[in-house]
Amino acid sequence: MSGVDATAPDGGRWTFGVEPLGSGVAAASLLRRVTSLVLAAEQDGPALERLVADLRRAEADLGGAAAASLPARVGDAAGGDGRVYVDHSRDIGRFNPCFPDYEMEVHGDAASGTVSFPIAFEGPPGLVHGGVLALFFDCVVQHHNCDVGVAGRTTSMSMRYRRPTPLLDTLGFSVARATTGGRTSSHAAIHLGERVLCEADVESVAGHRADLPEVSPRRVPR
Repeated sequence: MSGVDATAPDGGRWTFGVEPLGSGVAAASLLRRVTSLVLAAEQDGPALERLVADLRRAEADLGGAAAASLPARVGDAAGGDGRVYVDHSRDIGRFNPCFPDYEMEVHGDAASGTVSFPIAFEGPPGLVHGGVLALFFDCVVQHHNCDVGVAGRTTSMSMRYRRPTPLLDTLGFSVARATTGGRTSSHAAIHLGERVLCEADVESVAGHRADLPEVSPRRVPR
């Protein structure tokens, strides 16, 4: 299966899709920072006008080289003319500015790390949007499952917003998981010091790597 790590030597760490481009990784972090700066701007001005003009030029240039509106080349569509599918098993925020970025270490069924949410993810004044927190939990739980080697689709998630989650602060988070039969249950929490800010319980399918569909590799431009 091209583009899929289905034979990791240690039996763990799933991947599904191709590696992001280096320029895409650089762009993601930059776009998040620029978005935060635009949201914090007090007035229109030359800098914002130049930004809009540059983005319009970039949209036109990239539009001729990317198949952004077509189905991903996965499974039955792997041999088609669709777009490349970038690996979403972990670290999605590294290459997609619409997702939060974080640092995480995995130690078996436990994982922990740090995250800081920029202004781009603001909901109430100075606080992280609750939907972004749910997205974050889904990302880190899937990352954990993929690193351990038993992963699958999320089937349910319940959230508890215990305290407001601030923007810009360095926050800690933890994940603990257990697999029973064909299901994986994970409990995750974000905390500031000793205070738990929000929690999530996530249920997912304990899948089999052999069931992953084919993923098309990147193609050389014609």
